[in-house]
Amino acid sequence: MAKGKRQLDALSSALDLLLEVRDARAPRLTASPAADAFHRSLPVWAVLSKSDLADPDITAEWIRHFKGQGRQAWAADLRKGVPGALKKAIAEMRPSSSSKMVYREVRLAVIGTPNVGKSMLLNGLVGRRAAAVGGIPGVTKGVSWFTGRGCLVADSPGILDPRSDARAHRMLSWISSTRGQVIGAWADLARECVAFLQRHGLASGLSGAWGIDASGDPSDVLERAGRRLGRLLPGGLVDIESSGKALIEALSTGKFGRLSLERPGNPPPWGELE
Repeated sequence: MAKGKRQLDALSSALDLLLEVRDARAPRLTASPAADAFHRSLPVWAVLSKSDLADPDITAEWIRHFKGQGRQAWAADLRKGVPGALKKAIAEMRPSSSSKMVYREVRLAVIGTPNVGKSMLLNGLVGRRAAAVGGIPGVTKGVSWFTGRGCLVADSPGILDPRSDARAHRMLSWISSTRGQVIGAWADLARECVAFLQRHGLASGLSGAWGIDASGDPSDVLERAGRRLGRLLPGGLVDIESSGKALIEALSTGKFGRLSLERPGNPPPWGELE
């Protein structure tokens, strides 16, 4: 995180705009720790990616929430491209009036935690075959710049705050924003995830996708899932670790339907984990 943060600090004087990508299923959980540092000096627009996997009504609440804070925000399935309204807003934005080159292109950076769709947004803005344009005088080295229509886009590393709550990192593994095998055992992550989904009335997706009873003790639910998927060890025992990995992967890829893990106005959801 420290290196990426230093790069963004050095970039700030050369930028007109930050585009912060968050996962629409958990916009607070996937907030970039770099965004707050620049919110007072630069416009920070929010792009809620993977909106096709989130509850559309709750996503609409998040869009209203951001706009109520004075931030522009869009929801998008970035696999289908960048929203036209976002491209138009960038095209209509004037570079910083403090710049001596007020007629130059808009300069922006795309930021976000890992695996939220940051690269897809950058590719959508500049084209998949776009080449880096090289260094910009007075701007820190090691930052890749790409040219788009009327803009220059700086790439930046995905940044997670290493000091953040360990429970938040476990939740991030549910949506593949961090590597589950690094955070803990797949079975433990899956049991905790099932318990959370049950408490929030979101477990029905397991029943619909896999035809299993998703009620009761999370350990029993995981065993039913393992038997349903044929994740068995010699002797007919369920491979609980493999079953847990399959469950987390199914949730993260939307196989259990469109769901959101948090909504504006509610406490941070990881706070209820042990």
